[in-house]
Amino acid sequence: MSQRTLWEQGTRPGRQVATLASAAVLVIVIGNIVLTPRLNLAFDIAFVAICVAAALLVRPREFFVVGVLPPLLMLVAVLTVAVVARDAVAETGDGLIQAVVSGLAHHAGALVTGYGLTLVILALRQMAIHQRLPAQAAQRRRPAQPQVPEPSRPGL
Repeated sequence: MSQRTLWEQGTRPGRQVATLASAAVLVIVIGNIVLTPRLNLAFDIAFVAICVAAALLVRPREFFVVGVLPPLLMLVAVLTVAVVARDAVAETGDGLIQAVVSGLAHHAGALVTGYGLTLVILALRQMAIHQRLPAQAAQRRRPAQPQVPEPSRPGL
């Protein structure tokens, strides 16, 4: 049997991947806020990397969980920052909703990139799995019984 490709490696449950991704985003947000006064490019790059990692780690039966994860992760991250340190995602006088909208707008590039890569990776994984299934089925079938030629009948 051939070795599994990168696209076929994911074996983690969707809930576990979502929890790990959420924790990683929280750590990145805290680290970014502590080191700099605003969410910056480092947060965006880490967000995209987390989205890609989640898409590669999840098991195929739970692609949906990771397929909807990036927008929710970004919303929760920006909402959390808007509640805790509003100046990190918006102007000083902005209200909570305006801060969330501003934060989403400022990090829309990372959101679109992370979400797009997630969906592309999940699609590639789905295609790789469907291409592998017929090959696996063929290998599992028992080899056909060798056909013995019928003895020739003289006189026919």
